[in-house]
Amino acid sequence: MAKKVKETEAPKPVVKNEEADLAVEKRLIALYRLQQIDSQIDKIRIIRGELPLEVQDLEDETEGLKTRIGKFKDEIASCESMIEEKKLKMQECDTLIAKYTDQQNNVRNNREYESLAKEIEFQDLEKQLCEKKIREYKANIENYKAEIEKYTEVYEDKVKDLEVKKSELDEIIRETEEKEKQLLAKAEENEKLIEERYLTAFKRIRSNARNGLAVVTVDRDACGGCFNKIPHQRQMDIQMHKKIIVCEYCGRILVDQTIAAEVEDELSKE
Repeated sequence: MAKKVKETEAPKPVVKNEEADLAVEKRLIALYRLQQIDSQIDKIRIIRGELPLEVQDLEDETEGLKTRIGKFKDEIASCESMIEEKKLKMQECDTLIAKYTDQQNNVRNNREYESLAKEIEFQDLEKQLCEKKIREYKANIENYKAEIEKYTEVYEDKVKDLEVKKSELDEIIRETEEKEKQLLAKAEENEKLIEERYLTAFKRIRSNARNGLAVVTVDRDACGGCFNKIPHQRQMDIQMHKKIIVCEYCGRILVDQTIAAEVEDELSKE
């Protein structure tokens, strides 16, 4: 009886990894491109972010100086009011002195004369005190005027600086607003090319990085983010573009100079 020949299974086709490798390379390019676009947006916002703070500081300074000058003017007005008050008081003293002096001429005894003399002396002292206060108020007014002159000069300089800074800010906003819109649109389009999990990781790394860099190049055998040395074998893996590799020290995504050059050349042509 003839033996039944066992059918041999047809060999399975070898799955090529070229497509998978290409997908990883495209993903790395998209991530690095997104990083470059986001970095440009960061620069615009940094420039624009500093000027508004400078403008705000100058506005606060000018408002503070204006308030201080206003207070000095209020003090001058108060001193002038007090001078007028003391002048009226002096007039009252003169009236009383004249009254008491006239009464002295009609006294019936020494006791009444001495009593009126004390009243005259008291009113004379009151008058002298008023004169002293008036001199002090006038001296204060001169000091306040000097302060007003000094701070007015500072205030005017600050107002000029403020006008210049506001003009610079308005110009920068005009120049960068459209550019920022274009970059945001580019970033949005580029995000569509990146899988959700990688995009989430990218944004998380970016938010934790002080300089906003989530994807960096290998430069002089070191991570472009934290500058720690990268082992030679790991550098070889990065150059192969077969998987996404992160820095073991800072967690940033690493790409080689080939991808960096390709992306930068592409962006320079846009």
